[in-house]
Amino acid sequence: MSSATHHIVSAPPSGHGEAERAPTAPATASRSGAGHEPAGRDPYFDNAKYLAILLVVMGHTWPTVIAGSQATRGLYMLVYTFHMPVFILISGYLSRSFTGRPDQLKRLLTGVAVPYLLFEAAYTLFTRWGTGSFRPFSLLHPTYLMWFLIALFVWRLTTPFWRVVRWPVATSLVIAGLATVTPSIGAALDLTRVLQLLPYFVIGLSMKPEHFALLRRRPVRIASAVVLVAAVPFFYWQAPTFYLNWFYRSRSVQELGAGVGWGMFLVAVLLVGTLVLSAAFLSLVPGTRRWFTVLGAGTICGYVLHGFLIRGAEYLDVFKDHPWLTTDPGRVVVTLVALVTMTLLCTPPVRKALKWVTEPEMAWAFRKDAAAKSS
Repeated sequence: MSSATHHIVSAPPSGHGEAERAPTAPATASRSGAGHEPAGRDPYFDNAKYLAILLVVMGHTWPTVIAGSQATRGLYMLVYTFHMPVFILISGYLSRSFTGRPDQLKRLLTGVAVPYLLFEAAYTLFTRWGTGSFRPFSLLHPTYLMWFLIALFVWRLTTPFWRVVRWPVATSLVIAGLATVTPSIGAALDLTRVLQLLPYFVIGLSMKPEHFALLRRRPVRIASAVVLVAAVPFFYWQAPTFYLNWFYRSRSVQELGAGVGWGMFLVAVLLVGTLVLSAAFLSLVPGTRRWFTVLGAGTICGYVLHGFLIRGAEYLDVFKDHPWLTTDPGRVVVTLVALVTMTLLCTPPVRKALKWVTEPEMAWAFRKDAAAKSS
């Protein structure tokens, strides 16, 4: 994802320097046509990001029409199991070269921190308009989907630490485990969710090209298809009784009404299931350049903008005033409209129009010798 998009889970565009380029996924250099891509970009990762952002918009859209539909609730549970972990894992993988150099810190500020501040302010004002109640602007309490930018900023800053720890994944699992049983963490920075989702970022940091090569093998892809297909009836079966808050990772197990032992067991099961479904998804992502490959570089735009549309529809009572939308045909229409809209939001014209806020240069804000100090 260019400056901003790179930090949001996208391969950086060419010209950002060798240290910031996303490594070519194995099995794509020889078979996916990656050699025809601009330097520093791999179509596999752009494809994965675009397909994952479609899961994000479905996960945010379906709650508006989920009532009364076990099938929709089951699909919602399936998507929510792994859609953000996939994004986080890819973000970690593409952060492997981050060492905290001045130029990297500059891109972190302009590509994550600045968009967070601007869109947090925008969502705060939008919430005031939509609800008719005053919501104060807060740096520490992100609004709606802005939590991901906060989390990404924190995770990326900790990257040098994970590079020197002997057992990074195990350490991150311990931290996440402690977060799941600590109700006193509080809501600041959405830290409970940041810590509980941390292992996916660290796993991504720890992955190597050969791991993606393994996922791209034909037997694994066949098994992945079977896993995803089998997951549909499983989640349909679980839909009526499963407590959805377990997917959000924003509360401790005690706050979810479980004891520490049973709660930790459920969290571990969810972690394993999430990794299996994430691997299955990544295994089936095409490695060749497709019509949607270019959209992978614009997922930050789709991410920060689609929330206005979904929340706007809720504020305007679109779904209440048009009950047909909550019928089975209506849910199909809503889903298709959401997918098309997200696709349009990721297009190059939208990315270009939003570049001043998602990828600002801000040369005036940084010392001129920063680049020289990075060498």
